[in-house]
Amino acid sequence: MKTRPPLVRSVLHTTDFSDASARAFAHALAISVLRQSKLTILHVGKRIGGDVDWDDFPQVRRTLERWKLLEPGSPTSAVLDELNVKVSKRAQRGFNPIRATRKFLEDNPHDLVVLATEGSGNRPDWLHRSDAEAIARGSGAMTLFVPGGAARGIVSLENGDLDLKNILVPVDGNLDGAAAIEFARRTAEIIGDGDVVITVFHVGLQMPPLPALPEGEGWTWQTSLGQGEPVESILAEAEKLQANLIVMTTNGRDTLGEAVLGSTTERVLRRAGCPVLAVPGGR
Repeated sequence: MKTRPPLVRSVLHTTDFSDASARAFAHALAISVLRQSKLTILHVGKRIGGDVDWDDFPQVRRTLERWKLLEPGSPTSAVLDELNVKVSKRAQRGFNPIRATRKFLEDNPHDLVVLATEGSGNRPDWLHRSDAEAIARGSGAMTLFVPGGAARGIVSLENGDLDLKNILVPVDGNLDGAAAIEFARRTAEIIGDGDVVITVFHVGLQMPPLPALPEGEGWTWQTSLGQGEPVESILAEAEKLQANLIVMTTNGRDTLGEAVLGSTTERVLRRAGCPVLAVPGGR
């Protein structure tokens, strides 16, 4: 796993200690290592402080040892000393995980929020897709939604292997796609293995004006047009490409729920077979 200078300096991952959260944790940890970022792991529940079993939290050092990024038996300090990743594990009491997590983000802003987007049964509400979206609406940060189940992922929890071959960037004429395009390029540069295809996709007869698509050794660009209902077209294109990641621009804090997550992005991430990165347009 290669490293690059940090572009995201802080990552927040919320966990309920479930398998779905574990998959999102793998993505949060890998991003933190690649970007040498601060990683905060947050659990909100009815227990707090001394009532919390800290062994239930994702095991950062053991995971990094399994990924062969640290030697077996490394001290806890090796995560910071050798990989330049500062880890903080936080537990907060709260009967409403959405409200508590949003309040935590207000008091402790982070550049990137990584959320699992599936849940059922007795799992906390934040693992339901609609509730993960509710957390994202108030954060004003980039949000990576990681689906569970058999969906395609970027990071293997078991061995840390990275799989990023195809990135899909849907654009339209109403939102500035420059932020999504730029972060798709940065993601390809940092995570890709030198052979990433980034597809800029528009549903319509003609591609809207695009910013310059910067050339590089680790990625190539292509553009594609689709027809029909936007969400269905985006999902169909993602499946055709076997996309590992969809990157979509939002209008930021004020309209994240109203204009975007309440419509196209929300419906895409609810059904996407891969992670979805929502990037505020002002980034």
